[in-house]
Amino acid sequence: MTPIEGAAMTTSLPQSSHEHANRQAGHPHAARSVAQHAAAVQSLLAPLRSVDRTEVLPLAQALGRGLVHALRAPISLPPFANSQMDGYAIRSMDVPDGGAELSVAAPVPAGQTPPALAPGTAAPIMTGAVLPEGADAVVPIERAVPDSFQQPGVSTTVWLPAAAAGTFVRAEGSDLSAGDVALAAGAFLGPAQLGLLAGLGITDVEVYRAVSVLLVTTGDEVVEPGQDLPAGKIFDANATLLEAAMTQAGLHVQRSAIATDHPDEFLDLIRAGRAGVDLLVTTGGVSKGAYEVVRQAMASQPVEFLHVGMQPGGPQGIGSIDGLPFLGFPGNPVSALVSFEMFLRPALTALLGAPQSRLPLRATLGHDLTSPAGKHQVRRGSLKPGGTVELAGGESSHLMHALAGANVLVHVPVGVAALAAGDEVEVWML
Repeated sequence: MTPIEGAAMTTSLPQSSHEHANRQAGHPHAARSVAQHAAAVQSLLAPLRSVDRTEVLPLAQALGRGLVHALRAPISLPPFANSQMDGYAIRSMDVPDGGAELSVAAPVPAGQTPPALAPGTAAPIMTGAVLPEGADAVVPIERAVPDSFQQPGVSTTVWLPAAAAGTFVRAEGSDLSAGDVALAAGAFLGPAQLGLLAGLGITDVEVYRAVSVLLVTTGDEVVEPGQDLPAGKIFDANATLLEAAMTQAGLHVQRSAIATDHPDEFLDLIRAGRAGVDLLVTTGGVSKGAYEVVRQAMASQPVEFLHVGMQPGGPQGIGSIDGLPFLGFPGNPVSALVSFEMFLRPALTALLGAPQSRLPLRATLGHDLTSPAGKHQVRRGSLKPGGTVELAGGESSHLMHALAGANVLVHVPVGVAALAAGDEVEVWML
């Protein structure tokens, strides 16, 4: 069970006036749960799953997309009974338990339709070749005497051991029968799925369009990498971190200039870059400080700023600006990435079939940890051979070096205050 199981299938989340009033008043006990916020994000993005956001692509261009409609197999796989081995095709009734000497029939190369197999004969057959009519088993060449195929005219007989009917035979439709569902609606199209479709003779598929995101980093203290770094300033890691994560997940990312802490300038920046964009994602400016530009700029917009019971990544913004769906992530880099992995990525997977879900695994803690009361903690870790996970860095959300050394997210659910070395935890592979 994943930490937010059940949220992915929810398309709306009614919010009581009591809950909203408590959050607006800043009561800490009114924090939204991870599952509730995941459901709210999915509800916000539900319009992305519409018929006008689909396209038909050739298989070579469909990698990483989600399938719109279920596809049924137009043919069976394999389309005919064939040999699983290089060997001899036989009629199993012709070979008793002690083996038998059989006459060698004409060989059966792959790609040709052979004649029926006469009783008392064995046909040399190649892997993948059509099983002759009458044959029902294949004996591998290494079990034959002689154990190599002979040149025509050299040997007219071969000794073979007994083989039960069906031995080393790939039956027609043993992988997939014609008319069966090959891929369900919403399936993620990775190499294996595209290979299956190609094997069925399908050349193109209808998929959901890639989501286009306008990504905005905020803060007067943030400067672009490569510029001078005045005292009190920091280089912008968030934009590169999130752009890379989103691009790897198949999203199309448009980065804006860094937004200052002036609300009017922030709004001008958003409105200038929103053309053709499906979603606005910002980092920073969503907490309760004195210079939270995103909160200030969206005071007149249908946007809610709230706290999710999660560490890191508690402060979140959600709503729309001039009709454009909006998600506001915290400004610390780890918090921003965890927000993407916990909320945006699963919502798109549930709605559009892509990106691919993170793989949840069970791992054994390498050492003790503690977790704050009432929060779902997400730690970074390194999963070692043998299934032990070592935590990378501490709880703080600014530890970029620790994040760079991690290969999993470690989940500590709400209600778990401490875990000891040797306890099991759920981890998501990054």
